[in-house]
Amino acid sequence: MSKFEPDEVDPKQYEVSRRRFLRNAGVAASVPLLGGMMEVLTERGAAASTFHDESNPLFAKHPSYKFTFVNHVTTNSFFTPTQYGMADAATILGIPKPLWTGSTTSSVSQMVTAFDQAIAAGVNGIASSLIDPVAFNRPTDNALSKGIPVISYNADEPGNNRLAYVGQNNVTAGAAAAARIVKLVKKGALVGMVIATPGSGNIQPRINGALPVFKKAGLDTAVVDGGALEPGEITAVEAWYTGHKDVKFLYSVDDGDAVAVADTIKKYNLKGKVGGSGWDVEVPVLQGVKSGELDFTIDQQSYLQGFVPTIQLFLYAISGGLMKPCNTDTGLGFVTSANVAPYLAHATRFEGSGVAETSYVPPSAIAY
Repeated sequence: MSKFEPDEVDPKQYEVSRRRFLRNAGVAASVPLLGGMMEVLTERGAAASTFHDESNPLFAKHPSYKFTFVNHVTTNSFFTPTQYGMADAATILGIPKPLWTGSTTSSVSQMVTAFDQAIAAGVNGIASSLIDPVAFNRPTDNALSKGIPVISYNADEPGNNRLAYVGQNNVTAGAAAAARIVKLVKKGALVGMVIATPGSGNIQPRINGALPVFKKAGLDTAVVDGGALEPGEITAVEAWYTGHKDVKFLYSVDDGDAVAVADTIKKYNLKGKVGGSGWDVEVPVLQGVKSGELDFTIDQQSYLQGFVPTIQLFLYAISGGLMKPCNTDTGLGFVTSANVAPYLAHATRFEGSGVAETSYVPPSAIAY
């Protein structure tokens, strides 16, 4: 079991509103994930509406900082918890919810336009997924020259001058997924690598990381282009399978294609004959793991990809630039039939399956 895999859910669960939680419990004394950057958060017991009360401050009185998130598929369900994360962080900090903008179809030009509009609006910080190796360099440099910090999230390009990256290491994650797959198929087997948008900076690295592992194991590979929109991915994967019935494993690198793989395996009664894997923890993907259509999926903690950039941009602003954003790996957790139950046990904002603010008792032990 991976040290990132969660333990069983404690049966004692309870819900409280965010307002009651903030009033009665305060905010955690520190969050190691942020590299010590949240040490200033102490148990002050203040609701969001009283954050600026100098008789009981959480932070010094501050402006209502405005941040913008530029995204490549704004309506994709993967980013539902990302939006909850940025909204929840904003509530804790007492600032407006960041603007969510960009493209619905991974259009780089639309994203760059949204990026430029944020700069023109004079926002206090920008978080952007960098799905192209060069297109975001100019707007990033332009923002930095105007004193606007830029953080990348979910997808990164090391040639960009952004201050930090918050997200999964997609290359090593792809290699880790491939290492699991090679144990499930024989040498010479065909693996279909299913990707929504080939070449995109957020998911192509998962293919790139897997390929050397597959090659070393003596497996044949083929790229399956699923398309950017989720409904079309099911049709694309089914069509590819019917023309390649010798395939032994379908490796998907995004949540939409994970659903398509699970549906294809179920529709054609392939369980036990063709393996499948997913990415991310959308409920249909988790159900595919539970029912056995998918051997595993990968949790990269989408919620943190909204929460952490918001916190880091805020701390940069309020510290006058002294609290510089830092790279944050949001993790690589394998979700299998052995540990999928906690993900499906209750709906939460943290995985995007629920809307209400919830608080649960942590597990009594942590797997390592």
